[in-house]
Amino acid sequence: MKERISKLISNLKHLPGVYLMYDKNDTIIYVGKAKDLYNRVSQYFLRPQIGKVAKMVSEAEYFDTIIVNNEKESLVLEMNLIQTHYPKFNILLKDGSHYPYIAIKKKGDPFLSIKRNDKDKSFDYFGPFPNSSSAYKMISLMNKIFQTRKCQHIPSSPCLYYHLGQCLAPCINKIDEEVYKELREKMKAFLKGDNKDIIAELKEKISIAAENLEFENAAEYKKLLDSIIHINTSQNVEVSDHVDRDIFAYSSKNGYLSIAIQLYRNGRLLDKKTYIVEEFDDNEQQVGELITQFYSTHPLPKEIIINSDTIVDFLNNFLEVNAYSVSKGKFYDMVLAAKQNANNALDEYFLTARLDDNKLQMLEEIGETLNIPTPFHIELFDNSHIQGSYPVGAMVAFVNGEKAKKLYRKFKIEHSESRDDLASMKEIIARHYLRSKNENRKMPDLILVDGGLIQIEAALAALESIDVSIPVFGLYKNDKHQTEGVIDKSGNTYSFTNKAIFFLLTRMQDEVHRFAISFHQTLRGKAMTTSIFDGIKGLGKKRQEILLKAYPDISLLKEASINELEQLLPKDVALSVFEKLHFFAEK
Repeated sequence: MKERISKLISNLKHLPGVYLMYDKNDTIIYVGKAKDLYNRVSQYFLRPQIGKVAKMVSEAEYFDTIIVNNEKESLVLEMNLIQTHYPKFNILLKDGSHYPYIAIKKKGDPFLSIKRNDKDKSFDYFGPFPNSSSAYKMISLMNKIFQTRKCQHIPSSPCLYYHLGQCLAPCINKIDEEVYKELREKMKAFLKGDNKDIIAELKEKISIAAENLEFENAAEYKKLLDSIIHINTSQNVEVSDHVDRDIFAYSSKNGYLSIAIQLYRNGRLLDKKTYIVEEFDDNEQQVGELITQFYSTHPLPKEIIINSDTIVDFLNNFLEVNAYSVSKGKFYDMVLAAKQNANNALDEYFLTARLDDNKLQMLEEIGETLNIPTPFHIELFDNSHIQGSYPVGAMVAFVNGEKAKKLYRKFKIEHSESRDDLASMKEIIARHYLRSKNENRKMPDLILVDGGLIQIEAALAALESIDVSIPVFGLYKNDKHQTEGVIDKSGNTYSFTNKAIFFLLTRMQDEVHRFAISFHQTLRGKAMTTSIFDGIKGLGKKRQEILLKAYPDISLLKEASINELEQLLPKDVALSVFEKLHFFAEK
């Protein structure tokens, strides 16, 4: 497996989305959809393949992903991308057809039909549906519920539907327009999701059919139920207003800035672009300038959405476009999706940057800079708790610059002062290396702790208590909570001009954070993150869910700036969250 692809696989998320395979010429050769990006994409490269799939995998040099909110969005986005790029391995989907809509005639008999586009203004449209079968099933269901006209051509005498009470029989009756108007409104309400009674009725029928062993009937009811649930599922890949708009979001980490752009044309999401640059200014100022730079070579849409009033003001001053921020609704969900893609691009960048660098040479340079023997074996420690609950510690090991997962260790903190990070650091280091000493295990060449002098002193005190000597250094952060360099026990700081070393150390630090957090989450579950939100005015359940979606673990949330949080929350709430996070971080 190509090393670049291996790194990209390690960054895949268990989220729905679309993936794009690229060849050595940076040409898209395949577009696919996935309910779970990690499970779907990794299997291409981790399992044996045959035929066309094997050929596609052999030509793939790398892949990219676009994270969306649900499977329905990924399905529609896949079609849009295929019709935009025409990848050579998507032969069966190049016919230019579109997913079907259900259309209701606006005037006259409220006739239901299937449409492949929504251009005819004499109809109202709902969907799109994943396939014609689902759409036809929904129409069949609605024709049973509502007294719609079923015949394409009006007959001279009433048909069976009239006698079944499923049609008003315009063939023999003059129907008042007000009656039709009321019927159309009920049908539109049903397609918009006002169908709780029908869903309950179908669930009951499924249960009864299953109890009576009528499995075919149960399966039919289940298909109808799936059709209703599908139409209820919100999706932001396609917008009915047909407006050209671009959605922006940004994220920052350790001196780097990620910008994600989701491009909607004629109401359809056709592309995602991400850019990674080094931070050199205030984030919002830099993002505003980069957006204007983007439009120097790209056509302006009708609208730009980015959740920062400062950037909006900047864009409205420099671009002839309607730029604005949103705080709720469909467009807000789009911003959240863009934010997630910005985060993902940054994670990917730190995983894949400078893959060709010689790691052993980098380790030699680290040893020379720190005046220690070359640290071929490095171990890093971190603690995790919230307000002292379920305190844990974690250690990760890197040998020759690569993860050595067999050496990873987890620790449940046993001392009584669970909020005391220094005591926790002393405990886990003493426990770990005393056991290593007693079992005659090889000691590491370097220990790295996440923090300044006090964490180093705690680690050295623990080693001294068990009569073990190992070089200990700390990874320190700047005033933006970004990793800046290495610090020793005397307070001397070391920075690395070689960016590859910076990336290597940052990956190590991210890995120990991830490992500690995942262990904490296992012990405490969802309450680990949400408890810190308790008592914050204006931060209800829905906004907590938004934060958890954008920042899956607490370490990522702690690294977010106030400006980043303001993309997701009102200013006063964002400030309260930031202050509480860093209040606990200082404890």
